[in-house]
Amino acid sequence: MLQKVCVVGVGAIGGWMGAKLAQLPGVQLSGLARGNTLAALQSQPLQLHSPAGNLQAAMHATDNPDELGPQDLVILAVKATGLAGVAPTLAPLLGPQTVVYTAMNGVPWWYLQGFGGAYANTPLRSIDPHGHIAQAIPSHHVLGGVVHASCATDAPGVVRHAFGQGLIVGEPSGQTTPRAQALHAMLQQAGFDATLSPCIQRDIWYKLWGNMTVNPVSALTGATTDRIMNDPLVVDFLSAVMQEAKAIGQQLGVAIDQNPHDRHAMTRKLGAFTTSMLQDVKANRPLELDALVASVYELAQITGQPAPFTAALLGLARLQGQTLGLYPSPTP
Repeated sequence: MLQKVCVVGVGAIGGWMGAKLAQLPGVQLSGLARGNTLAALQSQPLQLHSPAGNLQAAMHATDNPDELGPQDLVILAVKATGLAGVAPTLAPLLGPQTVVYTAMNGVPWWYLQGFGGAYANTPLRSIDPHGHIAQAIPSHHVLGGVVHASCATDAPGVVRHAFGQGLIVGEPSGQTTPRAQALHAMLQQAGFDATLSPCIQRDIWYKLWGNMTVNPVSALTGATTDRIMNDPLVVDFLSAVMQEAKAIGQQLGVAIDQNPHDRHAMTRKLGAFTTSMLQDVKANRPLELDALVASVYELAQITGQPAPFTAALLGLARLQGQTLGLYPSPTP
């Protein structure tokens, strides 16, 4: 049993996971938080509102990892934009056997560690330009994750779960290890629709395949997904980017057996959905462009795949982010 559980980033996804795991016997839940979230969690329990019912969870919330000490399980649920700042502070949480489950969007820093054939172990500079994340969280701690759920924060420390219970777990090596089996079983016991994956990189790439287009296009246009899907010219552009990503995935060993229109059909089912990146624009928060788009463009360069549409999407979204002060401007 992974008893000592720390959520790093007690936002929508981290709060959802933490609240459900805290209901298991023996789980000691803690969280690293800051600002209004930290203040809320230090004065009241973590709250989860869901169609299946409401939960509360006691959590030892702090902004000081030294208070918590080594954990059995660290759930890394911060925004990709904040990881470089958070990662160097996590050393007190990492004992020899600590599992770090990455419940984050986009391509993670460890994506090619021991994976990718001829490209294996190539560092991704778009995600971890100076190698600080990899140094702070050694790869032997990592269990990869993919989240298929819609959650939001109603207020600091108050999470609303809308739909989806999907969590995928997988070793970066693809092996079925005792720790992966233990986390998989624990997540199932907590009520998640958990899957143990033989190739977590493929699951990450498949989720990214849709997110890397609709997210930045929604941020650029201010449009919800239904309006994006109803414009044939925009859909053609999304499809062109996705075909490039599909070819990159083929080179890496994460082939996708669908065509873009199969994925568009899934997106249409969401209706008038506001993407996370559009929510970030409206809230004046940093944009996760590196994990969702810049990483794909870098992988195109690594694999030698042409990606002019991906480059155009990245350039436009990056310029918008810089203009709004939500993405770093180039240094002179």
